[in-house]
Amino acid sequence: MSRQPTAADGRESWPKLPRRPPARRRPRLLAIRAPIPRPARWVLMVLSVAVTLGLWQVASLLIDGRPDFLPSPGQAVRAGVDLAVSGQLGTDIWATVNRVLRGFGLAVLVSVPLGLAMGSFRAVAAGLEPVIGLLRYLPASAFIPLLIIWLGLGEPSKVALLFIGTVFFNTLMTADVVRLVPGELIDVSYTLGARRGEVLRKVVVPHALPGMIDAIRVNAAAAWNFVVVAELIASESGLGYRIVRAQRFNQIDRIFAVLMVIALIGLAIDLLLRMLRDRVGRWT
Repeated sequence: MSRQPTAADGRESWPKLPRRPPARRRPRLLAIRAPIPRPARWVLMVLSVAVTLGLWQVASLLIDGRPDFLPSPGQAVRAGVDLAVSGQLGTDIWATVNRVLRGFGLAVLVSVPLGLAMGSFRAVAAGLEPVIGLLRYLPASAFIPLLIIWLGLGEPSKVALLFIGTVFFNTLMTADVVRLVPGELIDVSYTLGARRGEVLRKVVVPHALPGMIDAIRVNAAAAWNFVVVAELIASESGLGYRIVRAQRFNQIDRIFAVLMVIALIGLAIDLLLRMLRDRVGRWT
């Protein structure tokens, strides 16, 4: 009785698998999304700032350290100290921060409820998203002539420019965050007897809150860009005004000093919002 051929009989004719070298162990610092030790993270952060300042110092030395063209970091710091001692820097910082708080704060008060409604209700999104999507592509700086005509050269036009420059982007980013709330959570909440308002308060808002804070953090940087632009035109105080005044007298070291102050304030705001996000969204 003949034996039926089996799969094992043909294995002898199979080609041998190629030998591959063992996988190399890649450094942990370069692994995709792998956590790194806290000391290594701090070292990399310090190095990023130190290298930037070093390149700045070298570039300044290459042009003979001319403070009227490219001052060194030390010259910029000394100019900032002079502004601080004279009291001008403190006045300008408060004027700029006050404008950001009013303009961007108003944008947040408007955009967060709108984004929450657009992300939660498709009818609201269908009615508002096309218009907001069009308006966000209009450059805010193009509204400056109209704002001067309508509101004058005072504070209202500067606050309005900040509002226009940030409200549309923050609205759409907030709506996108709300849409990421898992539908299963909403379905389970309705199944357990929760009403619409309870679902919004106890499920949608808590789940989307860290993302909302992230959107505010991103758009806060845009608010600082717009406030400097607003202060470049017909201002009597503010960091943007101080830049224009320094340019008028060719005080380049003061311009760099003000830029460093803007960077430090922006970094402080970013860190505060990151801490707030991590605190309210520990579950993430």
